[in-house]
Amino acid sequence: MPKEIKLGKIEITREAVADLVSQVVLESYGIVGLAGKGSGLERFITGTMPHRGVEVNLVDDKIVVNLYVIMEYGVRISEVANNVMERVKFSLEQALGLPVVEVNVYVQDLRISNSG
Repeated sequence: MPKEIKLGKIEITREAVADLVSQVVLESYGIVGLAGKGSGLERFITGTMPHRGVEVNLVDDKIVVNLYVIMEYGVRISEVANNVMERVKFSLEQALGLPVVEVNVYVQDLRISNSG
């Protein structure tokens, strides 16, 4: 049996994981944007820090993600949230090879689409 040789280690920052999650969330149907946990205008995020509405925690080699989102007015909130949860879980497990134990979605606001 060949001996396993260690060449080094790979480290992935929380910011890199949060950027991946942000991309998946923002490409999801019914999501208008990400928001911070606070209230008022300062919680809404522009394109400068897309991961601001994403919290990534690693607990015992398991990933827990909290998302603070803005949804499109008129969508079925539970359906959009479940879709986001499944997409984020699948994407992270495929990319990182670590189990995702929780993806929590907190709807911070609803917005009417400008595209109509």
